[in-house]
Amino acid sequence: MMLSNLSFPNLISTVGSLLLRNSVRHASKKSGTSTANVGGRVRPKHRGIRYNDGREVQAGTMLVLQRNLRFHPGLHVGFGRNGTLFALEQGTVVVSCEKMDPNWNHTWVQRFYGSRKGQTIYKKFFNIIPKPQHNRFKLVESI
Repeated sequence: MMLSNLSFPNLISTVGSLLLRNSVRHASKKSGTSTANVGGRVRPKHRGIRYNDGREVQAGTMLVLQRNLRFHPGLHVGFGRNGTLFALEQGTVVVSCEKMDPNWNHTWVQRFYGSRKGQTIYKKFFNIIPKPQHNRFKLVESI
């Protein structure tokens, strides 16, 4: 087919039909958000108290897993960087409610109690009462 022999309107219709034959069909619906992760279930974090009052624990046992500063370390209890309270010695867990004298230089204390400066604050403290030693020592050498 020669395009030079056609009149202008026929030329337009011929070129248009050629373009339509070579065109690509696109999606008929607008694209929305991705549906790959819709309806996914977030796994629970299982935070909270692991060992309560009166329980026997070993050294290094995690007592509380917390995100905010809800429970505080007492005697023979360590404070992890992520807020975890853990036992430093083997013994019995004792939970007490005590008046708090916070270290205002600590970043966790500033974050959670900065607005309560100068007020009396009562909080739960986790303490470990160590098991008594056996007192069966052998004297190896006298000094």
